[in-house]
Amino acid sequence: MDFMAEYKHWLESGALSAEEHAELQSVADDKEEIESRFYAPLSFGTAGLRGVLGVGLNRMNRFTVGQAAQGLAKLIVSNGQEAMDRGVAIAYDSRHFSPEFAKQSACILAANGIKALIFDELRPTPELSFAVRHYGCIAGINITASHNPKEYNGYKVYWEDGAQLPPAEADVVAKEMAATDIFTGVKTTDFDEAVKSGMIRILDKQTDEAYLGEVIKVAVNPDCVKQVADDFKLVYTPFHGAGYRLVPEILRRLGYKHIICEPEQMKIDGDFPTVKNPNPEYKEGFYLAIDLAKKNDVDLIIGTDPDADRTGIVLKDKSGEYVTLSGNQVGVLLTDYIITAKKLTNTMPAHPAVLKSIVTTEMARAAAEKNGVACFDTFTGFKFLAEKIKQFEKDGSHEYIFAFEESYGYLCGDYARDKDAVTASMLIAEMAAYYRTQGKTLYDAMEEMYEKYGYYCEQTISIVMPGVSGLQRMKELMQELRDKPLTAVGPDKVDFTRDYMPGTRTCMADGRVEPMELKGQNVMYYELEGGTTFIIRPSGTEPKVKVYIMAKGANKAEAEAKVDVLAAAAKEIVK
Repeated sequence: MDFMAEYKHWLESGALSAEEHAELQSVADDKEEIESRFYAPLSFGTAGLRGVLGVGLNRMNRFTVGQAAQGLAKLIVSNGQEAMDRGVAIAYDSRHFSPEFAKQSACILAANGIKALIFDELRPTPELSFAVRHYGCIAGINITASHNPKEYNGYKVYWEDGAQLPPAEADVVAKEMAATDIFTGVKTTDFDEAVKSGMIRILDKQTDEAYLGEVIKVAVNPDCVKQVADDFKLVYTPFHGAGYRLVPEILRRLGYKHIICEPEQMKIDGDFPTVKNPNPEYKEGFYLAIDLAKKNDVDLIIGTDPDADRTGIVLKDKSGEYVTLSGNQVGVLLTDYIITAKKLTNTMPAHPAVLKSIVTTEMARAAAEKNGVACFDTFTGFKFLAEKIKQFEKDGSHEYIFAFEESYGYLCGDYARDKDAVTASMLIAEMAAYYRTQGKTLYDAMEEMYEKYGYYCEQTISIVMPGVSGLQRMKELMQELRDKPLTAVGPDKVDFTRDYMPGTRTCMADGRVEPMELKGQNVMYYELEGGTTFIIRPSGTEPKVKVYIMAKGANKAEAEAKVDVLAAAAKEIVK
């Protein structure tokens, strides 16, 4: 694409507001910035769109959002009148322009003859997934960039099962977008008029009640909360986002009496003013919550990201210091607890299964299988976990009891098909109450996990590769890894190489190749001697390559040392 020609096309289109025109004029002498904005359209995939806010073809703005909404509308129209009547549920988070993009999408759908059901204010991502299923919609739209910095926004699309858009449907939307003139090809109508005509319906707290009613059913052993509720206190922070109302509410319904919400971070604000990055993965964002916990002698802090699909926790360790747990650690704790609680309450299904992604700790498999529960891997992304749940529903082979990813996403129950920080917060709080009845903290429980299942240690390294040159380097790197297979990573020999694009596993000793069930993803997976795993994967939503290191040792120090050595090697391999 001729980015300078596209830049001039936008400037001369007559479609821009004075403010938008001024924004583009301000970069007229910055060729690199113009290229960044116009070298290619934002890519639409199974995760929809995600990008930096701003004017340009490669930015999130009303034109790129309009084109995506029109592309989705054409997909739905192609499915016939019944699909159009079923409608599309629309939600949004606290980011800049999220309400505007949501309303714009509703107007475009209505103008195309498709009913839209839009929430009256921001809501958690999992409630959108629930609403699609609850109202029998053909699709869903969520305006969010999840845990990304404030400069970003995104356009996530869901299909009728409440999971993210499948590849075949995503391809149709992408093709329709490419065929739609970004300035003249988008239909729209007046929002208020569409509400009056019934083409747009406003969703309110009735949907919240239906959603919370399903979430509370997921609680496994809530009686343990009643035993400790009089004196157990916890701190909660929504990081200025969509969990601010429903997370405290579900904790109250679970039976907690002392829920201390961090007041500054309860304020809805797309600038996320109290945090550099609104991601519950990082301890830095919890500093206000930790101060509050210290003042109130609290052992447990729960945080959710802006769209309330990811959950992080901070615990007090044996020395009294507040420490974060990784997504892997929380996932293993929940895996073990859910199995224990289901056995205690006689609610374990006949053929239970735990689901995780290929980059998620193998400690979860140890915890599941040691307790007689199957464990299955999927590709990274909750849409793949949702596909596995759907497969179980069809073939009846297993019933999933918990699904999670290392990136702080957890799901339990049958009401939604995306990770849910509301349910995860509830289960974490229930789990903490259970261990309190045993005279233990969650930190004690984590230490016991290692004694029971072995010493595992993981680390994810993100290597940013921005701009056009970064995208090219990512492609070159993955091709180099295929053309010149790694025989060792640091001091460790590679025993087996898995290439998930063709779905093959190669024995490095004799060259023997065997097929794998999973295929079609750009992932290189190395099984190293001694049981350690090294994985390289380009991110599907951000300009970065991710390296996942998963080690097991005879003790904690040995496992951590293995990770440190491989982390240093990773930076030499991926550069």
